[in-house]
Amino acid sequence: MKFGGTSVEDAKAIERTAAIVRGRRDRNLEAVVVVSAMAKVTDQLLAAAAAAGRDDKAGALAISARLRHRHIDTAAELLDGERFVHLQPAINHEFDALDDLLRGIAAVGELTARTNDLVVSFGERLSSRMVAAAFEQRGLQGAHVDARTCIVTDGNYGKAVPQEAAIEAKLAELVLPLIQAGQTPVMGGFIGATAEGITTTLGRGGSDYTAALVGGGMHAGAIEIWTDVNGIMTTDPRICPDALRVKTISFEEAAELAYFGAKVLHPATILPAVQKSIPVWVLNSRNAENEGTKITALAPRCASPFKSIAAKKRLTIIDVVASRMLMSHGYLKAVFDVFDKYKCAIDMVSTSEVSISLTVDSNEKLPEICEELGKIADVKYEGRKALVCLVGEDIRGHNGIAGQVFSAVSHINVRMISQGASEINMSFMIDEEDVEEAVRSLHKHFFVDPDETVFDVAARVPVAVKA
Repeated sequence: MKFGGTSVEDAKAIERTAAIVRGRRDRNLEAVVVVSAMAKVTDQLLAAAAAAGRDDKAGALAISARLRHRHIDTAAELLDGERFVHLQPAINHEFDALDDLLRGIAAVGELTARTNDLVVSFGERLSSRMVAAAFEQRGLQGAHVDARTCIVTDGNYGKAVPQEAAIEAKLAELVLPLIQAGQTPVMGGFIGATAEGITTTLGRGGSDYTAALVGGGMHAGAIEIWTDVNGIMTTDPRICPDALRVKTISFEEAAELAYFGAKVLHPATILPAVQKSIPVWVLNSRNAENEGTKITALAPRCASPFKSIAAKKRLTIIDVVASRMLMSHGYLKAVFDVFDKYKCAIDMVSTSEVSISLTVDSNEKLPEICEELGKIADVKYEGRKALVCLVGEDIRGHNGIAGQVFSAVSHINVRMISQGASEINMSFMIDEEDVEEAVRSLHKHFFVDPDETVFDVAARVPVAVKA
């Protein structure tokens, strides 16, 4: 069971989380609980690290002081006197260590990726301690586990790669005995450590990944991702208030949505679950009675060609145009080797005889990439683009589906199109400012008469129509 930042953001949220876990325990289900840092804490820790790196020691320590007060106040509200007196020194010890680290960064005048990982790890280290103590007080026999003892990774700081065989062995050694003793292990998500014990992180959104690694490593019956929405929706409800909850979706569809902008799941989350055919549930900690979305290997057939529409903003299109004589054997490899050199992921690619258009979501190394590409081709790039992605396993069974998609957005300038690389995804690029209009038009066209076996039609919010 993984609980996100909003599910542990304050004492009331942690109370709700405890009630949800108690519900599982009352059904004689054993649970391992993975928690994120309290809401916004990771962002503040990143800000503190950055401040220390530019020699703003006072600013960094001020952020730490505010976080210290927030955690102590939350613990005081959650726990009775004796347990709070026991936990408070542990919280202060963590913040003393954080303050020393920030002073050290400021003194050296340099913030490395390794040190940055250590700073941001404090969020999960603290939240997991508090939640475990809250569980213990509420009869759930909470047992704190430092995730860094179990989640073994390589040394790729900022986006470490888990070592799944080592993780499974550590879980069997450290976590399984707690479950066998009737306890509820609680650990922080997002963080891990190398085999040498150096702290690492799995990248933003990595708490979901931790949950899947733990679920996969312990051969769990299910992995539950508890967040603040009712599950995977047909699109972002902030864009379309009449968006529907998807009751069941396949692993493949969910992975496409996660990668192409759906915020509910981290893209890597479901890989360990897929490998071991463990169902994943996306559930709402603020509405625990809702059935959520079930992600399984095989989803039921759907009358609609699409299950969901996702959008990914802040993308850049790079056009690489070569003369005909350069479009020879090895040319594509030379282009992609440049992106590989700078570890820049590519979202979408389209090619013609003399040109390659591709999209990236990181501008960090864009000048260097374009300078290097300029040695073999003419290069230009445009920012502020967005990718709209329609996902559904039934695309392949519908004739004329591309015609319907582009008729629905005929009033919007489409910059790039991709279909074929995946049989369950149709994607196109547009200007960022057109995203909401495009998504609304597509949703109105494809979800006007939704399949009740796949979508929660009963909960649909009626959209007001102007007279």
